[in-house]
Amino acid sequence: MISDKIRDILNEQINKEFYSAYLYLSMSAYFSEIGMYGFSNWTKVQSKEEIDHGMILFEYVLGRNSQIHLGQISTPNFDMNSPLEVFEQIYQHERSITSAIDAVANMTEGECDLATRNFIDWYLNEQIEEEAAVLRIISKLKTFGSEKSALYLIDKELSQREYESPSY
Repeated sequence: MISDKIRDILNEQINKEFYSAYLYLSMSAYFSEIGMYGFSNWTKVQSKEEIDHGMILFEYVLGRNSQIHLGQISTPNFDMNSPLEVFEQIYQHERSITSAIDAVANMTEGECDLATRNFIDWYLNEQIEEEAAVLRIISKLKTFGSEKSALYLIDKELSQREYESPSY
C-alpha cells in the first residue's frame, strides 16, 4: 500500500495525463479544421499516448492496493494562431508535466517509497523523449515554417506518425 501523500499526487498526475489527452485532442480538431491533417494526426496520436500514460498510473495505484480519485478535467485553453505557436504551447505544457512528474519523484524519496520511485522513472524518461520530439518539430517550423511548401512537407511528415502502445 502506498501512503496517502503518494496516492494523492499520483491521482493528481492521472488527472494531468487525461487533461493532456483532452488538450491534444482539441489541438487535433483545430489542425483538422484548417486542413493540416498531418499535424492533426500527430496531436491525435499524442492524445492516445497521454491516455495510456494515465491508465498506467491508474493501474499502478490500484495494484498498490490504493484508491483512485478522479478529478474534473478542465477545458483546454490554448491560442490557435499558427502551427509554430501551437507547438510552442505544446512544449510549455510538456515542461509543466515534466515538473509535475519531478514532484512525484521527489515525494517518493521523502516518503521512502522506492517502488513508486522506480515506477516513476519510466515517466521521467518518457518526458525527455516527448520534449525532444516537440523541440525537433519547433526547430523545423522555425527554420522552414513560413514557406508554404515546407509547411506542407512538415505536415506530410507528421502524417506518418503511428500510434504505438507504450512499452512500460
